[in-house]
Amino acid sequence: MRRPRPWVVRHVRRVGWFTTEVRWDLQDGTTARWDSRTARRRGRIHLHSAEGAPAGAVEAEPVAARRLIRLNLTAAVSFVLGGSLFAVGAYLAQAGIGSTRTVDVVYLVGGVFFSLGGYVSVLQATNAPTVIDETGSLSSPGWRWWLLRGRDIGWASAAVLFVGTLFFAVSLLAAFAQDLTPRQSDGWIWLPDIVGCVCFLVSGHLAMLEIGHGRVTWRPGDLGWWIVAVNQLGSVLFFLAGLAAFVRPTTSAEINAGLVNWGTCAGAVGFVIGGVLQMFEKPTAPSG
Repeated sequence: MRRPRPWVVRHVRRVGWFTTEVRWDLQDGTTARWDSRTARRRGRIHLHSAEGAPAGAVEAEPVAARRLIRLNLTAAVSFVLGGSLFAVGAYLAQAGIGSTRTVDVVYLVGGVFFSLGGYVSVLQATNAPTVIDETGSLSSPGWRWWLLRGRDIGWASAAVLFVGTLFFAVSLLAAFAQDLTPRQSDGWIWLPDIVGCVCFLVSGHLAMLEIGHGRVTWRPGDLGWWIVAVNQLGSVLFFLAGLAAFVRPTTSAEINAGLVNWGTCAGAVGFVIGGVLQMFEKPTAPSG
């Protein structure tokens, strides 16, 4: 974060090599508080008086704000669509409606939306405003399609999530193969799927650490916390469904087909809810 020179760093909170919060003392006696998730998602740095009372905020300048709003909406809608299709696919499989190929197509299209949402989340973190300009607004150096920001916990969480969606894509494509042996099914379908599930869990845990500044906390009054918590619950359900999808070599059957379908359906619904909530975690729309 590049800030005006008169700002003096008072306090920094870190999780490992990740910085999640910075507080500065300003010349007029107020304090500026940069929070990793708030700055990335809402384009905002909160200001507090010497007594600790809220004293306004440093907002993203119009171009950066509109960019964050568009990226946030695109990611949120992608997760809603992807989660909805996964839930429908799981229900069709459990109810025996349609062919296996139909279910696989529904899952594949849902996976495309999940990957889109994952990549747009990376774009959102990559292009988060990191400069306080001369007008006192947050701005971004310039648009980037990709930038390694290894010390940014929000970027790391989004990047791991995106990698997880790519592993899901491998699994979803492999599901179209015919006459696979149990070992081939586990190698090409189950293994990428379970690796993707682990990526989702790691991503969710990083997001929980970001919002709790190093701890997994209970913050029911925070919209961002609800988004992270609901998505992480969905990731846990995906992981349980993934474990149950292992094909036993002796029987050529999944460990528990019911858990695979209902776990996937419930986990997908979690991401749908998280996507809907995410639509409201955005910067203030610029006027004009």
